[in-house]
Amino acid sequence: MTIVSWGGALQLGQRKAWFEPFSKATGIEIVEDEYNGEAAKIRAMVQSKTVSWDVVDGYSVWVNQLCADGILEKIDWKRLGLDRTKFVDGERYDCGVPSVISATIVAYDKDRLPNGPKTIADLFDTQKLPGKRGLWKNPQDNLEWALIADGVAIKDVYKTLGTREGVERAFKKLDTIKNDVIWWTSGAQPVQLLADGQVVMTSAWNGRISDAARNTGRHFQIMWDAAKWGTGNVWVIPKGSPRLDAAYRFIEFAASPQVQGKLTEYIAYPPANNDATAFLDPAILPDLVTAPGHVGNSLHSDADFWADKGDELKQRFTAWLAK
Repeated sequence: MTIVSWGGALQLGQRKAWFEPFSKATGIEIVEDEYNGEAAKIRAMVQSKTVSWDVVDGYSVWVNQLCADGILEKIDWKRLGLDRTKFVDGERYDCGVPSVISATIVAYDKDRLPNGPKTIADLFDTQKLPGKRGLWKNPQDNLEWALIADGVAIKDVYKTLGTREGVERAFKKLDTIKNDVIWWTSGAQPVQLLADGQVVMTSAWNGRISDAARNTGRHFQIMWDAAKWGTGNVWVIPKGSPRLDAAYRFIEFAASPQVQGKLTEYIAYPPANNDATAFLDPAILPDLVTAPGHVGNSLHSDADFWADKGDELKQRFTAWLAK
């Protein structure tokens, strides 16, 4: 069977925690592929009846739309033998099983910024902390953070961003650092931008930063204020997979409480299955967004908001970049 994920440190961890143990336990060979989260590839496969991907580590923003369009298999939780209510955001997805919880955070090199940024407002304060910033070339994360830095309460972010005035306010705040931004497009780039000293701080996916700090000896630090977290990774099965039974067996294995948390041994993404928490090594907890000291001022990503407003805001963002 073929399983598709995002490459890099995440897929390496998935291989060690889930793919190889599953193959050893079942005798089912796993062929891996990588992608950048493009829904179009899955849609094209299904519509042309040439499905070669059996399980995909899907992106939460498009899962429900592809589900509604008949591109993904609806999940039979009884067949999985798992309790949907135990999963963070489990009720959101009829065609997906939440895999891990990840976060977009602000990272910096402590050797260059010993005192580091303390709040998300520091990301926008180039007088206090001069230098280039790295940001994802996408309206997501940036618009939410701009509003929070401009004084919007975290609980009101999506309500505000859902108004024309809120969108204008967010872009006005982004204007203040536009000339100081280096834009990144893949998860490996923020680590490289920090390592090369091209930026003094950057948005990044928390697992990538923890992995780099652990394996390179660099003193990369995470600033957890306003961390934007969610079940961005959702197991999905493209409609028409010729290996549907194997796909179900894999998801059942990888999402089970005893197994799902094993990923934290390789990358700092906590499990979406709440029952898996009991199996985590306490030593890894400080690196996880779900740690008590990190969640207090964090933002739970609203995948439904971005599914609804994403295209419109992306067009606006692209136009803003071109100015």
